[in-house]
Amino acid sequence: MEKPTQYIGGLMYSKGGDRLNKGRVLIVGALLICGVAASLAIAQTKEGTKNTLAPVIDSLFAVRHIKQVNISPDGTHVAWVGGAIYVQDLKDSSAPARRFADGSDIAWSPDSTRLAFISDSHLYVAPLAGGQPKRITELAGFLAKPHWSPDGRTIAFLFTENAPRAAGPLEPMTPDTGVVEGHIYEQRLTTVDVATGKVRELTPADLYVYEYDWSSDGKNFAATAAHGNGDDNWYVAELYIISAASGQTNSIYRPRLQIAVPRWSPDGKEIAFIGGLMSDEGSTGGDIFVIPRAGGEPRDVTPGMRASASWLSWLPASREILAVEIADGSPRVARIDAVGDHAETLWTGPEVISDGELGSGLSLAADGKSSAVIRNSFQHPPEVWAGPLGDWKQVTHLNQKLRPPWGKAKSIHWSSDNFRVQGWLLYPTDFDPAKRYPLVVVVHGGPGSSFAPRWPEPFFNSSVLSSAGYFVLMPNPRGSFGQGEKFTQANVKDFGYGDLRDILAGVDEVEKTLPVDNDRIGITGWSYGGFMSMWAVTQTHRFHAAVVGAGLANWQSYYGENDLDQWMIPFFGASVYDDPAVYARSSPINFIKNVHTPSLILAGDRDGECPAPQSYEFWHALKTLGVKTQFVVYANEGHYIAKPEDERDIIQRMVGWFDRFLK
Repeated sequence: MEKPTQYIGGLMYSKGGDRLNKGRVLIVGALLICGVAASLAIAQTKEGTKNTLAPVIDSLFAVRHIKQVNISPDGTHVAWVGGAIYVQDLKDSSAPARRFADGSDIAWSPDSTRLAFISDSHLYVAPLAGGQPKRITELAGFLAKPHWSPDGRTIAFLFTENAPRAAGPLEPMTPDTGVVEGHIYEQRLTTVDVATGKVRELTPADLYVYEYDWSSDGKNFAATAAHGNGDDNWYVAELYIISAASGQTNSIYRPRLQIAVPRWSPDGKEIAFIGGLMSDEGSTGGDIFVIPRAGGEPRDVTPGMRASASWLSWLPASREILAVEIADGSPRVARIDAVGDHAETLWTGPEVISDGELGSGLSLAADGKSSAVIRNSFQHPPEVWAGPLGDWKQVTHLNQKLRPPWGKAKSIHWSSDNFRVQGWLLYPTDFDPAKRYPLVVVVHGGPGSSFAPRWPEPFFNSSVLSSAGYFVLMPNPRGSFGQGEKFTQANVKDFGYGDLRDILAGVDEVEKTLPVDNDRIGITGWSYGGFMSMWAVTQTHRFHAAVVGAGLANWQSYYGENDLDQWMIPFFGASVYDDPAVYARSSPINFIKNVHTPSLILAGDRDGECPAPQSYEFWHALKTLGVKTQFVVYANEGHYIAKPEDERDIIQRMVGWFDRFLK
């Protein structure tokens, strides 16, 4: 197991405490003594935390995660991916689920008799009735998102030929060596004839395709795509029509902001999509728009909606759209008239529903009435449910023995400026109103995202702080999804100002009614949450400890270091070269001398979204100014920390740091 690198004072240590010989670290005698003393204190704190937290962390890794769910078009079977592919007959719920195959990215044939899936970078098709899966592609590269044509003869998928890594900005970036030319690996829309195995790469070699949808007649695709680097240019993707016969591409809409989830209308005359200000590919939120197939100005069919759509599908043979939205911190399902004059809420609940993608969603049968979802909440781990829309019945019981190690979860509200802000509050386990407790604020990533009532995953799991005796406040400040586009766009050119006021007002609200010790308040977060943690300790002394994950210390240097600078222009109004002042205004490094808060800093060494040099800048400044700090770099990790041993280490260090300075 590789050890993350740990910096204490002026020394660099491996996770196990072995000193490393690195040219960037200057070791001097005075720092040697301080560094060893600090190392010993931190090691003792961490060891005690490790022993206390071990059962809680073990429970996080005991969850059987479900990565995808897909109901058959006829509504009689549901398939899901959870370590392998499983299929359940919904007509006979007493029969056990059948292990179908090893693989992922499942897709039903239109007649519900076959399943396509990806395994070992190849596309397979297997009959539902049983039999040996047939491999129908021989390709070198990454395949994703297979979908059958309406006639069942062809399967489309996204293909990245000879790519050195999986697609997506969360993955560890490939290190640069030699002459840096920025080689681009394009994800192309590709089709394969199921009977013959003939493969056709439809889209041009210089066009990166993100999402797509077959037209009902199978003659065309609607797709979001952009020329150039895939990770970066998602933010400027356009809406294309692509011919299934010739591969001819035609852009019909160039949006001002971001677009996602393109879906053909049943009559083939229009395309619906979600549009709005989004900071991360896959984290979708915005209004729903409809545009004619020939192009033109799209029509907003949810104007003024106080929610953020994350998924949509046209209902069959109708002018209505089914949408999953985040509203006030919780998901809901709505039916929306495509003309835009009527919307009806069909379901809402204190839990997250998903089809396995990053945001909320569901898998819909061909009749538009039956569906399947993955449901989970703070109190219930993920399981597959299926049945009539909103009246689902539980299909799996994979995690029925698990119980939440954290305390009660509550949705709370407060006022800040002219906004009504929502957030989630976790109570300490075994809460006693006669005691006073520390509180840790957790800021989500994004900012285009939101905290919702979901069972937390091991990665940067701050919910365990509840089991360690903390209140945990998870605010959804301005810039978050869940209250409409005006709220989502309210932090444009204002990073760290209004959103921090929202967070501090939330802390005030909790303190009004609950026994929180104002002298024992901490802050943490990853990505945008890491930036806000860095920023907060430069703006206020309210926080007495901070844990910073993948933070951003200097927006000006960050612009030239990260792999997706396109995302910043809608938020800052211009590039850093055209308006450096707006970037400087929100850079924590420019206010660094205000910091007195002990800060633990964490980063992946191959993070392309929030590169490790940003964390180096912040750590170096704190170390120079004599602020208590520690810096841990995780080897071969990207923006998303994927190795279980690193995920465990982060949780232990986080709780240990807060215990040291808040308890």
